[in-house]
Amino acid sequence: MMDVLMSVLTFFIILSMSLTGQGVFNVDLPNVKDGTGAGGLGAEDPEEIERLVVGLDRDGVIFYENAAIEEDELIDRVQQFLEENPEGAITLNADRTLDYSQVDRLLQAIQESGETEVSLVIE
Repeated sequence: MMDVLMSVLTFFIILSMSLTGQGVFNVDLPNVKDGTGAGGLGAEDPEEIERLVVGLDRDGVIFYENAAIEEDELIDRVQQFLEENPEGAITLNADRTLDYSQVDRLLQAIQESGETEVSLVIE
């Protein structure tokens, strides 16, 4: 059972890496230890979809287009993005040194704005 769970988790990690090519200034992303990366075995070329990329740096500051913004402004941008791109995706680049509770708080705020799926980026 654990092998299946780890295989599924690995699949989604590799998929999220292949779908995200945008970086966020001042965010130190977690590393992948096995070295497969975005171009690993079984990786497919994903279709291009619109993305809203959000960063969360080590101090808990939210970044959008490499500019610091407040959580309320982010929620407004997420709602506007979803209105314009119903099939779009939201990607969160969170610094590896953050306490997960800070990441979870931002994920909950984004979810309350209407988005149910957010990709977490690793390096």
